Amino acid sequence: MLDLSDKIKEYLIPLNQSMLFDELSPSYQQRAGVADILRGVPVPIAADAAEQLTTLSIAMGMARVIGADPGFRYAPAYIDYLRHMFGDGAAKVLVSEGAKNGGLGHFELACVYFRAALQLNPGSRDALYLYGRACKDAYEQEDKDEKYVGCFKAQSIEVFEVLTIEHPKYAMGFYFLGYSYANMGLYTKAQLTWEEFMNLTRSDSEDEEESDMEKIPDDEMQELREEIGGRLEAMETPVQIEKACNRIMSGDYQGGRDMLSEFTEGPYSKWWPLWYYLGIADSGLGNAEEAIEDYREALRYSPSNTQVMTELIDVYQAVGDWENAEKYIHKIQVIQQGLEEETAE
Repeated sequence: MLDLSDKIKEYLIPLNQSMLFDELSPSYQQRAGVADILRGVPVPIAADAAEQLTTLSIAMGMARVIGADPGFRYAPAYIDYLRHMFGDGAAKVLVSEGAKNGGLGHFELACVYFRAALQLNPGSRDALYLYGRACKDAYEQEDKDEKYVGCFKAQSIEVFEVLTIEHPKYAMGFYFLGYSYANMGLYTKAQLTWEEFMNLTRSDSEDEEESDMEKIPDDEMQELREEIGGRLEAMETPVQIEKACNRIMSGDYQGGRDMLSEFTEGPYSKWWPLWYYLGIADSGLGNAEEAIEDYREALRYSPSNTQVMTELIDVYQAVGDWENAEKYIHKIQVIQQGLEEETAE
């Protein structure tokens, strides 16, 4: 089951800041047949809907509240009310509302409705898929800070992972999860995920489970297959590099270094992690001078990388080069101070 607790909650709760909360009169509750659900329970009322209060506007307000904050005090009562209003189709109604907002570019509000739908039906394929898409669309917007992007990206990955587990025959879950892994530099995972997408979309594969969403036309699916086929071909080298890095991190310094050394010339020669992991390997092998050159090469392509600088400092200190060690200690302090000032601004 997907954890809706706190990855993006802080960005969604402010969407409801104009909501007012008040208890409905006993007579209204009786007329609406919800006295047993809402007795003593304040309901959310949109500021612009106070004079046109309807059972539908109340329901949508409740969905917004619990979608933003699943831990809201009256969430159980709100869920009961939504089920009372819409019956077994409650989750589908909220998915539809989320899709409408997503189509208008209101990605955060779309997330709210999909999250509410998942509280009514945690296994909803459409809610999971569209929620993952909305999170992805949200973090790909311009002018979003690093924390925002990180939170929505982490939630998107988790959603697509749950989707592929809960609905292993749904190809599009694997399509988007593969991109999520590739963007994180998890190339082996991306490769395996996209291979599953290719298997699921073969012409002889079994039909997928039914969905309220329209099925992707065959010609569009063929284009997606060609796209991912090209991605898989291009990923062969990154996968080999990732395997080499994993060998180094597991302690096989020589084996990993031998694999990485094949890529020090060519298209990956300016990729800073390549030189960083070569530095880790050389340091682990006791090749201090080589490690220093590796780390300095990494800094050519990532000049403000404090992670690389920290490793470089350790090597300089190990060989007694205190002057250079102090130089990079000072650089780290300057970078961190700059980041703190930028955050304050």
